[in-house]
Amino acid sequence: MGTIDIIIFVAYCALILCVGLFVSRGKKEGERDAGDYFLAGRGLAWWAIGASIIASNISAEQFVGMSGSGYAIGLAMATYEWIAALGLILVAKFFIPIFLEKKIFTMPQFLEERFDKRVKTVMAVFWLAVFIFINLTSILYLGALTIEKVVGIPMLYGIVGLAVFAGLYSIYGGLKAVALTDVIQVVFLVAGGLVTTYIALDRLGEGSGVLQGMTNLYAEASDKFHLILDKSHPGYMDLPGMSVIFGGLWVANLYYWGCNQYIIQRALAAKSVREAQNGMLFAGFIKLFIPLLVVIPGIAAFALDAPLTKPDEAYPWLLSELLPVGIKGVAFAALTAAIVSSLASMMNSISTIFTMDIYRSFFRKEAGQRELVRTGRWASFVSLVIAMAIAPMLSGLDQAFQYIQEFTGFVSPGALAIFLAGFFYKRATANGALAAAVGSFLFSFGLKFLCPELPWMDRMGIVFLMCCALIVVMGKKGLPDSGYTRHDPALFRTGKVFNLLSLVILLILIGFYYIWW
Repeated sequence: MGTIDIIIFVAYCALILCVGLFVSRGKKEGERDAGDYFLAGRGLAWWAIGASIIASNISAEQFVGMSGSGYAIGLAMATYEWIAALGLILVAKFFIPIFLEKKIFTMPQFLEERFDKRVKTVMAVFWLAVFIFINLTSILYLGALTIEKVVGIPMLYGIVGLAVFAGLYSIYGGLKAVALTDVIQVVFLVAGGLVTTYIALDRLGEGSGVLQGMTNLYAEASDKFHLILDKSHPGYMDLPGMSVIFGGLWVANLYYWGCNQYIIQRALAAKSVREAQNGMLFAGFIKLFIPLLVVIPGIAAFALDAPLTKPDEAYPWLLSELLPVGIKGVAFAALTAAIVSSLASMMNSISTIFTMDIYRSFFRKEAGQRELVRTGRWASFVSLVIAMAIAPMLSGLDQAFQYIQEFTGFVSPGALAIFLAGFFYKRATANGALAAAVGSFLFSFGLKFLCPELPWMDRMGIVFLMCCALIVVMGKKGLPDSGYTRHDPALFRTGKVFNLLSLVILLILIGFYYIWW
């Protein structure tokens, strides 16, 4: 990186820190309560919700991990992003009204109100383990890997630097600081990602422009432009044919966008149901363009014969080898924005679950507002230290994105089954929910070792059905829990604009799959 790149990057860092710390000064310390810290005072507008969802979701695991998988597998990786656009619409329409009607802080809190304290505690512990040991750790590792490849900073220093940067404003400021800085982060990550894609395609155009570059890319890597893979494809175990449209991917999709504290916390902090739904719709539109930023660059690296030792080096190679001075600083700031925003969001979600569902329930039921905020900050700090210690151990992974998806899939089938039963199945019981939570792990481990030839995405779909069956069987044996609420159909009505724009997204996706089937 040249001097101008470093200046651009430092200016970006200063901007984020200044905005984050300024926003954090919204109230005097003595007046700040848990609602302010964990849910931004329930005052987020749709644009902040949508931008924060995207900034939280797009991280090193997308820029680095999905580019790596794009290099190895191809455009089929875009399925994660495009199906997510539909998932966001379904969550906005059917999940969000229920959550906001309950005025909850966390997903485990909903489970306690619907079932009992045991279900809340089991799922809170599961989520904390996944967030700290898989998500937070992998974000740090992939971010540090990129910094090492692009700038030459040793991985350990990169891990520490990213953690300190994210922690400086998010630990103090809470969700409001995270969400409002995410609006800036989204601008950086989209602009920087587009610049990287543009230059890669321009190089492939050999002086004839980006459109010619795209034509050459399609000609040189035509095997990479298929959204549905057949069994003969080397990537079939990760993206098994029609399962990406009608099967197990929907389990991961609805769980991630609708039951995951890390994402849903922004919607819980909305001014109203309408603001939350519009924010998720906004995020859905952005999702349509994300493959252009994170998958196409990986395919371009393949077409350019990038000398890589493993696929996850594709995006770092593009940054270090293709981008000129000045542009490299913008792209590097974009990547850092994606990493830091995800780290900040993950820490905030960890601190919310630990404070509200573990600390307040088991250690200090009478804890005051200042104590809850202080505990949340300590929970963020400790989780960050743990992730920093574990992150270097992931260096042996070939495609980190697939690692994250597969092992999160041990939790998601049972969690989604529990939530859907909690919403819509009157006879669902706490014992059935507990059985599904434990069964999700046991069934997943069992199928992984007994049926190693079964793609993990198909395994998720099977485990989800098994967990649903458990809940139904146990529901027939016991009395329904008193926490069930029969929902008025009017609760799920959405406006004409929402419905029209949702249809637009659906038609665009049908077009994509028709072209690249």
